[in-house]
Amino acid sequence: MTNEATRSGFHGWRRLALFLEAIKFEHSVFALPFAILAAFLSASGTPDLTGLLWVLVAMVGMRTFGMAANRLIDGAIDARNPRTATRAIPAGTISRKAMITYMAVAGLIFAGATSQLDPITWPLAIIPLAVMIGYPYLKRFTWLAHFGMGAVYLIVPPAVSLALTGTMPFGFVVIGIGSMMWVAGFDVLYATADFKVDREQGLHSIPARFGIPAALVISRLLHASAVILLAIAGLILDASGLYSFGVLAAAVLLAYEQSLVSSSDLSKLNMAFFTMNGVIAVVFGVFVVVGEVI
Repeated sequence: MTNEATRSGFHGWRRLALFLEAIKFEHSVFALPFAILAAFLSASGTPDLTGLLWVLVAMVGMRTFGMAANRLIDGAIDARNPRTATRAIPAGTISRKAMITYMAVAGLIFAGATSQLDPITWPLAIIPLAVMIGYPYLKRFTWLAHFGMGAVYLIVPPAVSLALTGTMPFGFVVIGIGSMMWVAGFDVLYATADFKVDREQGLHSIPARFGIPAALVISRLLHASAVILLAIAGLILDASGLYSFGVLAAAVLLAYEQSLVSSSDLSKLNMAFFTMNGVIAVVFGVFVVVGEVI
């Protein structure tokens, strides 16, 4: 009986590990720094730690819900793309039923965490969940789909301010728009890997619509816009001097990220997308948080 229980527990953890790998759980690092820095900015110092903890739980729950929804919605598309055919659902390592279960649990975690925050956030909680479900469909209709993914990040800073203070100063909206431009810019970069497959399948993206050289220019313009908007947000919020250094560091790192990719060489695309964006988010977040604390 003990051996059966041990085996059952092992298989349970293995299935959970497969799910976390399928949704790239570690990429939560892209969004969490923006939630944390928004919390410190909203408090003009150190926020209530209990509230911050619930914000982080809500963030992880929301992203997990969204990635599970993405894998479900795009299962058939992923199966037709050699790059994504090994993902959990097309490969059969996770069933659709199991993915729906994980998605439901993540949604409940998000809802539970939201219920512990400012009451104004509760009736608005459906908005990020709807955006998470909606953005995977956009590539079927419009090359502006990258902004659907960016909209998730647009929501984060103003939502955190609402959740912790019940208010949403305009500066947090500007940070959100800057975050959206940053995310849309790196999503355009990432989409260059699939532009041929997207064209063959009738899917829409900026690289598929305009070609890789033009897409790289658009990505760079989006990242330049992100830097400008984050700088403006700092002025509006009267943020610390270290906030400005954080914007400068993000600008330098974004320029380096862009230098890794060219229309003739996409070999460093994964480094540009996965590694650099995590570094940029953390570096910017650290500058802002330290600035607010001191």
